[in-house]
Amino acid sequence: MFRITCQHASRLLSQRMERPLPWTQRVRLRLHLLACDACTRVAGQFAAMRLAMQAWRNRD
Repeated sequence: MFRITCQHASRLLSQRMERPLPWTQRVRLRLHLLACDACTRVAGQFAAMRLAMQAWRNRD
């Protein structure tokens, strides 16, 4: 019921960068990340990209 695939988790991680996820999707993603090291690394990579883009945008 709450299990999602890595592909779905990756899609949610990407969507999360653009808009807030509904609470049900947040819970499902959080549970997946607790169990999946690969997707946790992907989440970290997305966070690093977001920080890099913010730094680039604010470089003035």
